Amino acid sequence: MKNSYAYIRVSSRDQNEDRQLNAIHELNVPEKNIYIDRQSGKDFDRPQYIRLISKLKKGDLLYIKSIDRLGRNYEEILEQWRLLVRTKSIDIVVLDMPLLDTRRGKDLMGTFLSDVVLQVLSFVAENERLNIRQRQAEGIAAAKKKGVHFGRPSKPLPKDFDYIYWQWQTGKITGTEAARKCGLPLSTFRYRAKNYGDTFL
Repeated sequence: MKNSYAYIRVSSRDQNEDRQLNAIHELNVPEKNIYIDRQSGKDFDRPQYIRLISKLKKGDLLYIKSIDRLGRNYEEILEQWRLLVRTKSIDIVVLDMPLLDTRRGKDLMGTFLSDVVLQVLSFVAENERLNIRQRQAEGIAAAKKKGVHFGRPSKPLPKDFDYIYWQWQTGKITGTEAARKCGLPLSTFRYRAKNYGDTFL
């Protein structure tokens, strides 16, 4: 018996998969056959995708909202497509791109057109991933230039830090003891002490 499945992916836990879910629900795919991953599309090492692959049988039908939901790595998208269509002998329907419906055009011309469209869209998906990464890097660099700090704010140093620092520098107390007096891990104390010392150079 042929079964219908759907695969949904969002890049992170705070992104919303409702748009994809709404489109899939209109197709009456059984709830138990909808697989959702919440992680990057840079590769296919995703728990729900792996589970889905293990369930698919010859003749089954897989729905995906758009090709970038399958993945964002050009070579791996093509490889996975071939695995699903040629090795597992299932049909795939990409809802946002009617030309990517393997139920249609199974002749040579239909296969050729599907392959061309798939390659173009896979390239676009990976290119967008690279552009996103570049925009993030540029945004972080610009923010740092403006003095924006990332990560947790540093714990304030104790009021007598200069005295503790002087004791440590002159060998009157050990680094471990100095860190304890400051209420900091030793590695953090050393890091803060180095920065503190650098301000006087």
